[in-house]
Amino acid sequence: MALLEVTNLKTHFTTRDGVVRAVDGVTFEVKEGHTLAIVGESGSGKSVTALSLMRLIPDPPGKIVDGRITFRGESVLGMNDSAVRSMRGDRIAMIFQDSMTSLNPVFRVGYQIGEALRIHKGMTRKEAHARAVEMLDLVGIPNPAQRARDYPHQFSGGMRQRAMIAMALACDPDILIADEPTTALDVTIQAQILELMIELQQRQGTAIIMITHDLGVVADMANDVMVMYAGKQVEYGKADEVFYRPLHPYTWGLLASLPRHDVDEKGTLLPIEGQPPSLIDVPPGCAFHPRCPYAQERCKREIPELREAAPAHLTACHFAGQAGFGQGAAGKGEGVA
Repeated sequence: MALLEVTNLKTHFTTRDGVVRAVDGVTFEVKEGHTLAIVGESGSGKSVTALSLMRLIPDPPGKIVDGRITFRGESVLGMNDSAVRSMRGDRIAMIFQDSMTSLNPVFRVGYQIGEALRIHKGMTRKEAHARAVEMLDLVGIPNPAQRARDYPHQFSGGMRQRAMIAMALACDPDILIADEPTTALDVTIQAQILELMIELQQRQGTAIIMITHDLGVVADMANDVMVMYAGKQVEYGKADEVFYRPLHPYTWGLLASLPRHDVDEKGTLLPIEGQPPSLIDVPPGCAFHPRCPYAQERCKREIPELREAAPAHLTACHFAGQAGFGQGAAGKGEGVA
């Protein structure tokens, strides 16, 4: 049985202009010790999916209107507020996108890491501080005892992200949700953070949900990949399948937009034409059809169902898997992973 199962999750926001269908019927699972990457452009619904798992959607204006979230056989949506607070930070932890705004500027870093230990594990202040220092050392921060007494503004961006990872892992969670953990970090620090997460996962057996807009970031660490567009999942399968045999034109576009120095010395980017749609006024039929170079009349009328177009490989495209469809575009991602 999967550690986490999500079925037909729908999270909507009510605004003056209409209903924003931020997440509109996604289904996936996460197994113990595995990594699921949720990939897509900004506004595709990735972060709202993560916040829904944590029951952090502000109501109003947001609300989980349908679906099931099951964690170790227990319904997350059926939990009372006390049970949800007990789960957050303990069994399911999250690294938020902006480490500077996620850390409280008026409390020392060690105190903030220790707070979760005092709440969830019943540790004394002294025990929690010792564990906080241990965690800072674990994530590679030099002089951890001294740095535990520093404030967030005294840390660099990469060190703040490491401190956020230390905070998230302090209670040994079953699942770690990482929302764009390498955003705004230079490529060297990005590689260090991802390597650190892989190392900690291997050491502690933590399952990871990695949210990113960049398929290249998760190429070496994901077991499964879910690609989202306009609040829906458009492709879902094993990482090797999605990277080497992508089935949806949107996934082809994401892979083609990665610089490829092995085939192009200049590393030329091939962007996806157009802009993501408004989630208030999503195009009829397939939401991607205005940007898809392979769209046909059927795409403009019918919403494609998520279906198994290859063994254990799901996609929401009317023509995926048909002979000749895409004319070789599916090979553009070859070699990314």
